[in-house]
Amino acid sequence: MDAIARNLARVDWIQIREKDLPSRELMGLIRSVLALPNPRGVKILVNTRVDVALASGIAGVHLPAGSPASVRWRTIVPSGFLLGVSCHSVEEVCAAAGEGADYVVFGPVFNPISKPAEFPARGLEELGRAAGAVRIPVLALGGVTRRNLETCIAAGAAGVAGISLYQSC
Repeated sequence: MDAIARNLARVDWIQIREKDLPSRELMGLIRSVLALPNPRGVKILVNTRVDVALASGIAGVHLPAGSPASVRWRTIVPSGFLLGVSCHSVEEVCAAAGEGADYVVFGPVFNPISKPAEFPARGLEELGRAAGAVRIPVLALGGVTRRNLETCIAAGAAGVAGISLYQSC
């Protein structure tokens, strides 16, 4: 198995990113996902909705940039509950780490494939600075493909996050 296939086979977390679903439908989707076979114990996270994550018993939540600090959520979530944060600058990465995030998703590293870019591509050098600035995992996001996945890891990313990357597998 080549290095790219090994990385793609090592999915640790799946984030359910359905921002517009009402609570009841989102809970139904999460229950459906939890009912699937999961022999590797992949952790399920949900985007933004701490309430739904807690009610469904999943592993954690991923918060968009500008959300209340992770340290505030720590007062109501159980021990071991994952709190991730989207970041677009080294300063945001440092702030998220200092505020108790378990990991950050940094990007866009390259121009996104699945949607229009809200921010300019940050590049591998900035990814490396972000990863080197904190002790929590920094995942690369935005335009990550099979061809550039390894360059993200070489730059210092603990892993990658993506939509298009995994749709083509």
